Amino acid sequence: MRTLIATALLASLMASSALADTTLKLVEVITSPERTQTLQSLVSKFEAANPGTKVEIISLPWNEAFQKFATMVSAGDTPDVMEMPDTWLSLYANNGMLESLEPYLAKWENTKELTPRALELGRDVKDTAYMLPYGFYLRAMFYNKKLLSEAGVAAPPKTMEEFTKASEAVSKLPGKYGYCMRGGPGGLNGWMIFAASMAGDNKYFTEDGTSTMNTPGWSKGIEWMVDLYKKGYAPKDSVNWGFNEVVAGFYSGTCAFLDQDPDALIAVAERMKKEDFGVIPLPKGPDGKSYPTIGYAGWSMFAKSENKDLSWKLIATLQGREGNLEWNKKIGALPAYTSAEKDPFYAGDQFKGWFEELADPNTVPTVMPTYLQEFAFFKDSLAIKSSQQALLGDISAADLANQWADYLTKAQQKHLAKK
Repeated sequence: MRTLIATALLASLMASSALADTTLKLVEVITSPERTQTLQSLVSKFEAANPGTKVEIISLPWNEAFQKFATMVSAGDTPDVMEMPDTWLSLYANNGMLESLEPYLAKWENTKELTPRALELGRDVKDTAYMLPYGFYLRAMFYNKKLLSEAGVAAPPKTMEEFTKASEAVSKLPGKYGYCMRGGPGGLNGWMIFAASMAGDNKYFTEDGTSTMNTPGWSKGIEWMVDLYKKGYAPKDSVNWGFNEVVAGFYSGTCAFLDQDPDALIAVAERMKKEDFGVIPLPKGPDGKSYPTIGYAGWSMFAKSENKDLSWKLIATLQGREGNLEWNKKIGALPAYTSAEKDPFYAGDQFKGWFEELADPNTVPTVMPTYLQEFAFFKDSLAIKSSQQALLGDISAADLANQWADYLTKAQQKHLAKK
């Protein structure tokens, strides 16, 4: 009898030890103190619901995240779950590193309540859900009402031509500038938005896979961006600015305009009075159209995870209706649930500019070619270096357009060859 009791006790202790030793590794890459705090709160709820399981959160600063995470992966140090940006999805999914979430989504009670767009974008690679988007980032234009008034600008710009004139007027004020240009990490969106708007078309490639970057319309848009900087309508040091710098440049009153996603509202609303700023649709190009980029990020599971069912439970907690809404309210993205539109938080004036864009047939939300395996490197490395060279005058705007066209053409034709 004693032997049986001892054996049972030993088995129980071993089981408890096994549970206590279950640790999931979660990597976040679009980081800020507020985001990490919210993530920790959601993870705590998961841990409480799954006794014996701990989640180790690794926060990588966004400006260095691509390189740092690639180094982790090359060393075999992969997480169970990670925050996956849209621009990285193709790279890791096509290399067989991500687990398909399809079996889990087929049984999950919340799948049918996700927006069709969320499921569509999550299946961007091989029509398989290698990522579950938590929210969307759609660009619109913040503007400083006081600076426009001081500069004698009667109304916020509706066209790129009006935007140029307004930026010029504000830049004549001492120590003030028109545009908070994002010349550093994450700056590609602005280039793509205004180049497409100038071209009046958001097609990145012709049917044979040739990039449109150096066609007349797109090239003119790229030159327009370079001219804004060279004419002094953006701060000199904005050539190196990332997200934090452009947002600070706006709320500090250094510059009058900022094209950003809803996540910028968090910092802006904390530091500016509601009556001192507004959010409007992005200015339209010569053809009366604008093409704001719509980006997204979500949760992915790595194929090497030894705790896949538990990892899915973590994703389901983060992506559940309650968790998803809490997360997006803190980070400023548009949620992945159809019911979110009815939430009072999103019904206020602060989101008016984005919803106006979504309702305007001449404003076309545009996804960058993130399906290309080479796109992550292009966006987070090559595009930054080459655009900075153009802004500083080391290469011409035409050289920049040609460089981008050459790189993207090779990537697209390689992609087409695999089909």
